[in-house]
Amino acid sequence: MAPVKAPHKRTAGHKIERNHLNMRHFFATAPHGLEELLAAELKSLGLEEVRVQRGGVAFTGSLSAGYRACLWSRLANRVLLSLTQFRAQDDQELYQGVQNINWAEHLRPEATLAVNFTGVRAHISHSRFAEQRVKDAVVDQMRERTGARPSVDIEHPDLRINVHMVEDAVTVAIDLAGESLHRRGYRQHGRAAPLKENLAAAMLIRANWPELAAKGGGFVDPMCGSGTLLIEAAWMASDSAPGLMRTRFGFRGWLGHDDAAWKELLDEALERQERGLHTMPMIMGFDQDEQAVAATREHLQRAGLADRVMVERREIAQARPPEGSPPGLVATNPPYGERLGENHELMPLYLRLGQTLKSHFGGWRAIVLNGAGCQLGLKPEKSWQMFNGPIECRLERFEIAEHAGSQDHAPAQDLVNRLLKNQRQLKKWLTREGVGCYRVYDADIPEYALAVDIYETDEGRWLHVQEYAAPASIDPHRAQARLRAALSVLPETLDTDPAQLVLKVRQRQRGVSQYRRLNEQGRMLEVREGPCRLWVNLTDYLDTGLFLDHRPVRTWIGENARGKRFLNLFCYTGAATIHAALGGASATTSVDLSPTYLDWTQENLNLNQCNSPRHQLGRADCREWLNQCRESFDLIFLDPPSFSNSKRMEGDLDIQRDHAELIRAAASLLSPNGILIFSNNRRGFKLDPALSQEFRIEDRSAWSIPADFKRHQRIHQCWFIHPNESTDARR
Repeated sequence: MAPVKAPHKRTAGHKIERNHLNMRHFFATAPHGLEELLAAELKSLGLEEVRVQRGGVAFTGSLSAGYRACLWSRLANRVLLSLTQFRAQDDQELYQGVQNINWAEHLRPEATLAVNFTGVRAHISHSRFAEQRVKDAVVDQMRERTGARPSVDIEHPDLRINVHMVEDAVTVAIDLAGESLHRRGYRQHGRAAPLKENLAAAMLIRANWPELAAKGGGFVDPMCGSGTLLIEAAWMASDSAPGLMRTRFGFRGWLGHDDAAWKELLDEALERQERGLHTMPMIMGFDQDEQAVAATREHLQRAGLADRVMVERREIAQARPPEGSPPGLVATNPPYGERLGENHELMPLYLRLGQTLKSHFGGWRAIVLNGAGCQLGLKPEKSWQMFNGPIECRLERFEIAEHAGSQDHAPAQDLVNRLLKNQRQLKKWLTREGVGCYRVYDADIPEYALAVDIYETDEGRWLHVQEYAAPASIDPHRAQARLRAALSVLPETLDTDPAQLVLKVRQRQRGVSQYRRLNEQGRMLEVREGPCRLWVNLTDYLDTGLFLDHRPVRTWIGENARGKRFLNLFCYTGAATIHAALGGASATTSVDLSPTYLDWTQENLNLNQCNSPRHQLGRADCREWLNQCRESFDLIFLDPPSFSNSKRMEGDLDIQRDHAELIRAAASLLSPNGILIFSNNRRGFKLDPALSQEFRIEDRSAWSIPADFKRHQRIHQCWFIHPNESTDARR
């Protein structure tokens, strides 16, 4: 609470004189950036001498004025009633100033209290110490006068005391709210809230929702989450006071509380709500997440709106206005990361939102809390900076043209033509080979530097889109515009639900970065490759769990594994192992250092009913494992990373430097007629010429590149390595 300017003369605990002593002085705190909105709101409530100050809004009036702010403010966090102001150079003067207040007028000796201290360039910088001194001053006074003392209750005190200090100027106040006013009472305790209720209300006020609602305009939240925007919109439209559901206010345990004045305000609010509910416009919410829909319905039930607000499970592209509703407001808070612009992969979601608005909400207004820095393909009519907790966002308001969707011209037509051409060229091969996961586009047109992979699943077709990082010479705005254009045409061109497009940025990876976790969705999709069923994850990692360019090698392994002992080194998710197992291998061994990928391999084995003891997994550094192994194998697949420096391994692995050692160690485990398949995707890799003196080596690189990767022949290299007679003799 911002203190009134004090006189120059300072003495410990000396009161600052003020005029109009018959008036109460209040301060309503507000989230950063909402002070002006809060001031306008308090003026609309009929409060007097409303003044914007740092951190909130000051106003004056009777005690009922403070109660009215607690009951009706949709934006404030707290409403503080000033008791006194004084100067304090140190903690002793703070203690004395607090003791000058007669605390018997405010709480009973057996009551509980809590103290909150805030400061700006405060002479007492340690807030916990200051809170302790204020508490001591109150407790010591009451114990001296009554022989009893209040106790401390941080969570639910009878009286919450707020102390604010600017340099040496101190304001002591009663917190009439008790706990933050954004807690309306309809949200289930313990459930994460991505958007606070007063921030949701601010969004709606910025969009002028009350005026739209008064004209009968409808309301839609296409990504409603737990329903905060829906409930706040419904309460605004029905003239419902946001504090009606709260069972606790800070003034209820305060001895100065005027219960008659409070009940009069409650009666008025209940009458206004009863009238308003009958004239409320149509309000609808959608979300693709079943749990979000369930949470929304639960909160609507608690808010008394279950039969007045409709909620359905729908993906963003299926969101539509309520039937028969006049144009109104679309308001939503899409997902975003912790920092503006961090979650590049959310761009498809924001583009789908923009396309839905243009196609189906012509004539409506939209307000979007954009924390991802992604463009919707629409130009905001107005925008504001807004903080959702520590996250800086842009609150963007759009006016959707009546026929916005029909005005769109076909963007990226050259990309569309190339995609259709590639599909035609691959069609016969896909049908003949029974391929369901393949690359349909790989930066064929330089302006669209993307790799586009199709994954056919039981849940329909998915698109896995990787944007190659643009060179520094490319204008980032132009690159972003082309990416937006590409993402807008990919789903329709490739006959895919827009919700089943996943975007990632592909950069050259070193070490463990290529295996780092990007997300926590944990959504596994089942795909087929020949006779194999395999789990892929398109969202959580840079790679999906299936290297599509190695399909011919895996197929060959399956066709040639019958009766053989198979070893899969650096096994990743075990796709080659599954081919070998289903191809009739007598035994398989899969080795990797990552527990995540070994678990994934086991899940793939289970999916194909290959969970017998014949199929062994080994968690180890492959180089150490090779040095210790005493078994022999008929078929070995060695596909190491280009570079690895995992903390779980000794030293690092550089495949150009270390491949000869690896090949020799693996080949030493081959049976006399065995085959070692060695592959890697390092650019510019050269096989050590000395190896051709020790082994019979076939370069099978051209053969190993499948039809969908023929445009990039150097995506990997592959050799079949056989022991020669001299190798056998040395055994």
